[in-house]
Amino acid sequence: MPRRHVHTTGAAEDPLRVALRELRTTLGMPEGFPPEVLGEAESAARAPRLPDHDATDIPFFTVDPPASVDLDQAMHLARRGNGFRIHYAIADVAAFVAPGGALDAEAHRRVQTLYFPDEKIPLHPAVLSEGAASLLPGHNAPALLWQFDLDAEGRGIATELRRALVRSRAKLDYATVQRQIDAGTAEEPVALLKDIGLLRERLEIERGGISLKVPEQEIVKRDGTYALTYRAPLPADGWNAQISLLTGMAAADIMIAAGTGILRTLPTAPGGAVARLRRSAEALRIDWPHHVSYAELVRSLDPNNPRHAAFLQDCTTLLRGAGYSAFTGGELPSPAVHAAVADEYTHCTAPLRRLVDRYAGELCVAAVAGQEPPDWAVAALDVLPKEMAEGSKRANTVERECVDIAEAALLKERIGDVFDAFVVDVKEHEPAVGTVHLEDPAVVARIEGGEAKLPLGERLRVRLTQADPGSAKVLFAPA
Repeated sequence: MPRRHVHTTGAAEDPLRVALRELRTTLGMPEGFPPEVLGEAESAARAPRLPDHDATDIPFFTVDPPASVDLDQAMHLARRGNGFRIHYAIADVAAFVAPGGALDAEAHRRVQTLYFPDEKIPLHPAVLSEGAASLLPGHNAPALLWQFDLDAEGRGIATELRRALVRSRAKLDYATVQRQIDAGTAEEPVALLKDIGLLRERLEIERGGISLKVPEQEIVKRDGTYALTYRAPLPADGWNAQISLLTGMAAADIMIAAGTGILRTLPTAPGGAVARLRRSAEALRIDWPHHVSYAELVRSLDPNNPRHAAFLQDCTTLLRGAGYSAFTGGELPSPAVHAAVADEYTHCTAPLRRLVDRYAGELCVAAVAGQEPPDWAVAALDVLPKEMAEGSKRANTVERECVDIAEAALLKERIGDVFDAFVVDVKEHEPAVGTVHLEDPAVVARIEGGEAKLPLGERLRVRLTQADPGSAKVLFAPA
């Protein structure tokens, strides 16, 4: 599921980057890894646990952003009769990380890679996450190798999983894949990403699921000031995500059948959250008839349209109830379904960047082999949901603070200016305090200072009273 990504470029002395460095200090972000962790990672990189099965003859490729080097997944797609066969390799982090060691303990402290607009705080040292464990091209690496057979409609008919040595042949990015597919020049394993992706998207609609095409935001400096731009996801982004979703649902099914596992769950959004989105849609002049469902509306939006892009950012608020639920003895949690996926689902395809994925992978490998799950993996199920919740909370804080800083940088030269906005939220016990959504630029911020009750769900002229990247605060008052 997507998060609100913000990127920025610029010199180290740029005020925005200075504010981001100060934020990392304030939040107590680690500046590096302890020596004992680095030492263990370097030893593991030289001598990982290698699998018996050799699948290096399969010409895998990866699809990631151009600058990415922590590559969790590689795939190969082929036709099989009237259907398809997918080979999907996931980095085998457990081949490098010994349970109970310094590297393992540090991963449990960090829980997940944290993304700031100008850099990241990684889960694992670069010698692993960007080196030995990464599925880089021309490099043999241990992996959990999934094999899916799909019918002509894209439905799964058979699943296999085993440890294997794999070798990626090509590192592709989304724009290149999209360009090759659109031009008809993509080789079949790449071209099939569209065929399979479209079939899986139709099945997602059929089961009531929804994938948000959330644009990435980029803060760029122009003529001494800042501007907000969006990078809308390409269709290839969504087709690629469908392979990951297929794997997450298959992994959930395997663990449920085995009676031991951990799921990614999301309850149905409460009516109040959807009502707030309706107010936001009205603020952004997006037509949302009452007979049209949330899922139908989202699928109709164009992420290249700035108003639609802003609304899609708002839609991520419906994912805030997501969590992790572990189970043993065959007793499933409630709810067990992820509402946005509309099926049982788990995280298992990004172990270089997320702690829980290593455990889900281990439980699945054992279950498919008919073996008892590793004791260390089962023992962690008692604490993993809490650890992941704390890690998610930390990531949400980083995301929120970074967005605040970026918006403050965007608006810092416009204090005193008046904007058209829409009141999307009002505090229950402080009716003169709430949240406004600007029409342009697409900023969501706090409003206070008026004497009258804010007109919830209505347009309002607002004046910018504060925008300080150093304090990460943007504040408006009624004009």
